[in-house]
Amino acid sequence: MTRKIPATVITGFLGAGKSTLVRHLLENNRGQRLALIVNEFGDVGIDGDMLTTCDIEGCGKDDIIELANGCLCCTVADEFLPVMQALIERDLPPDHILIETSGLALPKPLVKAFHWPEIRSRVTVNGVVAVVDAEATAAGRFTSTPEQMARPDHDNPLEEVFDDQLLCADMVLLNKTDLVDDIALEKARRRIESKLRPGVKVIPTRHSIVDPVVVVGLDAAAEDDLDTRPSLHDSATDHSHDDFESFAVDLPEIADPDALIKRISSAIATHDILRLKGFLAVQDKPARAVVQAVGARIDRWFDRPWRPGEAHAGQVVVIGGKGLDRAAIAAAIRG
Repeated sequence: MTRKIPATVITGFLGAGKSTLVRHLLENNRGQRLALIVNEFGDVGIDGDMLTTCDIEGCGKDDIIELANGCLCCTVADEFLPVMQALIERDLPPDHILIETSGLALPKPLVKAFHWPEIRSRVTVNGVVAVVDAEATAAGRFTSTPEQMARPDHDNPLEEVFDDQLLCADMVLLNKTDLVDDIALEKARRRIESKLRPGVKVIPTRHSIVDPVVVVGLDAAAEDDLDTRPSLHDSATDHSHDDFESFAVDLPEIADPDALIKRISSAIATHDILRLKGFLAVQDKPARAVVQAVGARIDRWFDRPWRPGEAHAGQVVVIGGKGLDRAAIAAAIRG
């Protein structure tokens, strides 16, 4: 009997470090043929672009499949299943499949999809790994205040998504521990552990660095114990992301990246921006710059040289609560 191909679902809120974990796993694949399905919230894929150009040995462009413009938990039948079928029907199927969900995805509907007859006999969910931002969790970003909970119309979509990701997890990576002190780290751990199923381990990490064997060796067969993975959305007939939206801002080549970062910081502080990420073209620089923002935290680095003939232009994706003032945000970023 043919062994089922293990698939690891990597979930976690926006900016927690999922793509960093994926890259770490790809770079340390130990000779395995890995395939990656990466999904992003919005029309423009930033993480997928960075991974397809990573030049990691043994991981070709055909092994990284990007599904943008949506969320896998909402597009299982139309997008996810055809991709999975194509992977397992290859002449040389992958040894392991990594699935990076968008930061706003619910993992349970995706795990349910592994019951579909087309893939059930060929693939198993080796485990659901949730990556958590220690600093954001300790700061209470995903926790309702007592005043909010007392309101009859209380609704916290951030908390609901975060909790659903934890409730489905087989392992949690408490990431970015280098950004918090011991007191905040313990606070974040307690917040997480209060939501987990019995036996789910929490592993502190920095930059999503963890022994790959720990992540891909869970052997959880998660599709077979869905009843033990409660979800706040189990009773819902449909899951939508109407509470969130995203859009892209095109940027010309810039002369002063520090000034741009200040404008981005100001836009984040003024508007309900949860996440900003994208690429920049800096004058007289031979490499493309990456900008990543989670809350008020902004990082910038150069990721690769510009290719011959490639347009030196930038673009950032903005993700936030519904009702973003797109025109005002775009104007503030462009200056």
